[in-house]
Parts: sequence; structure tokens; C-alpha cells
Amino acid sequence: MPRYMAKQPSLRTLRDRDICSQLKGLTDGQLQLCRRQVEAMESVKRGAEMAIEECQHQFYNRRWNCSTLDGAQVFGKLIMQGTRESAFVHAMASAGVAFAVTRACTRSELEKCGCDRKVRGVSPEGFQWSGCSDNLSYGIAFSQSFVDNPERSRGVFSSRALMNLHNNEAGRRAILSNMKVECKCHGVSGSCEVRTCWKVMPPFRKVGNVLKEKFEGATEVQQQKVATRKLLVPRSAHFKPYTMQDLIYLSPSPDFCHQDPRNGVPGTTGRRCNRTSPATDGCELMCCGRGFHTAETEVVERCSCTFRWCCSVKCKQCRNIVQVHTCR
Repeated sequence: MPRYMAKQPSLRTLRDRDICSQLKGLTDGQLQLCRRQVEAMESVKRGAEMAIEECQHQFYNRRWNCSTLDGAQVFGKLIMQGTRESAFVHAMASAGVAFAVTRACTRSELEKCGCDRKVRGVSPEGFQWSGCSDNLSYGIAFSQSFVDNPERSRGVFSSRALMNLHNNEAGRRAILSNMKVECKCHGVSGSCEVRTCWKVMPPFRKVGNVLKEKFEGATEVQQQKVATRKLLVPRSAHFKPYTMQDLIYLSPSPDFCHQDPRNGVPGTTGRRCNRTSPATDGCELMCCGRGFHTAETEVVERCSCTFRWCCSVKCKQCRNIVQVHTCR
């Protein structure tokens, strides 16, 4: 997993001839890939950072809020336990690397890739493929080589390895299945006599939204031997069959109510909650029935804004007393 790459220093600050050997947590296969394509490692780092930022956005109002720890185990041992949270983090990290490397290709930041020149000709809709299409096939191939390496280097025999590889691929497919077409019109006086189009990745927030939905509908699985192959199948016949786009997990999640430093669970004591909400951000659910503290604090906000010709907006500062609720 490239999660630990988010904690690495910028490669621009590493001056040794063998930059890759200074990056902690790489497997032998990842180290070799790093040495072959060292210029891509900054994109791997950025992809890991994007994945963590998006994870924290998607889970900010839940008991598990994707909080990180210092050290190589960015999320603690929890992510090693085969839960649906682990499934989401693997998918998000894999997508982050594919996304960041693809974007670096489009921006001509990497020597070994550029725009996707295979998208050419006339589409069935009649427009001309042109411009710089995002080279997602390169980004996906790089993510497969780098992110999947820890599982494949140990041999794909365990249920955990199968789970991780599946979720890695689901993350990449969340980008692939949401590619968009952007177009530009050409013609006299703004007419659209000729339209040229190219393919672009969706915003990374869209990828996070898609994977959050997959998290909510993830399928619990178990390993089963079918002929000579080991496969992961739904744990119950009542569970829906899963596709390559879905997330899967092996173990039920803890309730995340109480601090568990050994596994990297911070608990919810001290977390802010919404007293009137019945959802996951509400005090009843967030605080696990322990109750909550209420304190008053002063908030300064802009108010009574007026437009001034031309061209500025002038506002007053309003001071309001608001109640803040935190879990016991």
C-alpha cells in the first residue's frame, strides 16, 4: 500500500544518488520500480496524500473519521484487519496513485508518458477526437505495478491478499467508469461546424463519492476453493453477488466508540457532534450513548454585507454565541 508515501519527505529534498533507498516501507519490487521511474515517485506521494484527504472528507462525520498516525502504519493496525474501512482505504489509495500519475502524464511532468494518443479519429456521434486525452491506461498500469506489488510479491494465496487486490482494482475502476468527454467548437462566428473532443478524468471528489457509496454497500466475503482456485465468495447466500466495481471485506468492523491505541482507534471522546441530528454526526450515535458536554463559544462571522460601486463588498463583523457539543 502507498499510504506510507504520504508521510515521506518530498523527493525534491532528498539529494542522495539513490533516492529510492531513502523511502521507507517499499517492497523489493516497489524499490525496483522506483529506480526505473524515480520521477513518478512524487506523483505516488501526491496520490497517497489525495487519498488520505478524500478519506477524511468522506468520513468526517462518522465515528471512524480516517484519522492518521505517525509512522509507517498510517492508519494503525485497523487497516490490517480486513474490515470495510480497510477496503475503502485500499481502493482510495490505489485510485489516488492512478489519478496522480495520469495527471502528471497530461501535464508532461513524466518522461515516459504523455497524452493518450490512441484516442483518435471520428466518434460514432460525429465529433473529431483530438486534444490531450488523459492517459488513464498508463496511470492504471503504474498503479497496478506499484500498489499491487506487496500482495503479489508474497503470493496471492491468503484471503486478505485477494481482498486487497480486488479493492485496489475497484478503486481504479471508479476513475475509469466515470471518465468524461470535453469538447471545443470550431467554426465561423462561433458556429460549431467542427467539434473536437478529448477524454478527461472525473474530479477526485467524484471518485471519493463513488467509493463511499461502494463502502456503504460492500459485500462480506469468505474464501472458498473452487476446483484448483481459491476465490472469495459472499459469506451468505442472501448477500448480493459483487462485481469488479464493488468493495468487499472479510471481517466485521469494531464500533469505534472507545480508544484502542494498539489498533490505532482514537475513539469518539472529545469529538464534536450535532445535538439535533439523527444521523451519524448526531450526539446519540457519535457518542455511543455516553452523553455529551455542551459549552458556549463566541464565533465571529461576516454579516450585513453590501455591494459598493465599483467593485467591492463591505461587511460588518458579527459576534454570536453558539453552543458546541462534544462527546463524553
